[in-house]
Formats: sequence, C-alpha cells, structure tokens
Amino acid sequence: MRIAACRKPVIGAVNGPAVGVGVTMTLPMDVRIASEDARFGFVFARRGIVPEAASTWFLPRIVGISQAMEWVATGRVFDAEEARDGGLVSRVVPGERLLDTATELASEIADNTSAVSVAVARQLLWGMLGSATPWDAHRADSRAMYALGAGADAAEGVAAFLEKRPAQFPGRPSTDVPDGLPRWPLPPDDATGSGTRSPE
Repeated sequence: MRIAACRKPVIGAVNGPAVGVGVTMTLPMDVRIASEDARFGFVFARRGIVPEAASTWFLPRIVGISQAMEWVATGRVFDAEEARDGGLVSRVVPGERLLDTATELASEIADNTSAVSVAVARQLLWGMLGSATPWDAHRADSRAMYALGAGADAAEGVAAFLEKRPAQFPGRPSTDVPDGLPRWPLPPDDATGSGTRSPE
C-alpha cells in the first residue's frame, strides 16, 4: 500500500522470475517493464491459497477481469511476451537493456514534466478507477486544472514553450499538490497507523 500511496510514479523493471509475491508486489507500480527472461505467475491456487497484497483489486483493473481470472485460476507461470500481450507489462526488452530502459523512462518524466502535475495525474488516474461515473473524474480533474493552471508550474511551462527552452518547474509534490483533490488511496479508519501512511 505504500507503493500505491506514493506521489511519485513508480517504475518496475522485472528481470527473471516474478512469481507469487514477486508479481503481486509490482501491481501498485505505475509502469512495469520486463526483460525477455522474465517469467510471471499468480501460482496461489496451485498452493491452496489466494492472491495477496491487494492484488485482487489491482490485477483486474490493470489487465481486465478475464485475463486476471485466467492467470489466477490456472496458477501457471507465463513468459514476458504473454505478460505484455495481457497488459501486465508495457514493454519487453533484452535483459541487458532493462535497467537502461527503465532509467530512460524515469529520466524522460523527470527532465520534461512538472513533478506536481505528474503526482496529481497519478492520483487522479488511480483514484478514478473505482469511480462509478465519469462525472467524478470531471469534477476532480476540473478542480485540478483550475488549481494547477493558476500555479507557478503552469506559468513556467507556458514561458518555456514560448521561449523555446526546457522548462524548470519549481513545484514539489511534497509541498505544492493543491488541496481539495481526492487523496488516493485513502486508508479506512481501521488501517490508520498500520503502515499505510503516504510517502512522498
């Protein structure tokens, strides 16, 4: 749950077997990249237990209920290509390129975007997965657009575009995420103090 609550995007690089908790712990991550040698398995039913680490919430939202049920019900181990085809990972790369690929993606985000904008967008994207109506998202993203549009990062983004230079966004997710946005995941009352505090 600490990964889910993180305000910064989390990128997983899977190189080798990710079976059982090895795969469920990656589900709250925002992007998963696999090497050609990666293997995945939700093997719990073959051991007489069930998936854990909130994976029954995350997995069907990431890959759809049909794919999630197939992998969970069979408990079989599958390769990186099947993981990509099923939507579990975004891409498959040669093993020697795995960490470079993950680092390049992280650098592209860090070097070109507002950290506050990314943090708020991450919060909205994950938070709206359980919403019953697009009106909830419309209200939340409209509030975010209004708040961020009046902020220093938006002014810098426009100035950088007009001046044809890289932007130097001053905002920080730890201090500049606007109030009034739905915080996700909001721990229930019975989970408060149980390690679910939101990391930055």
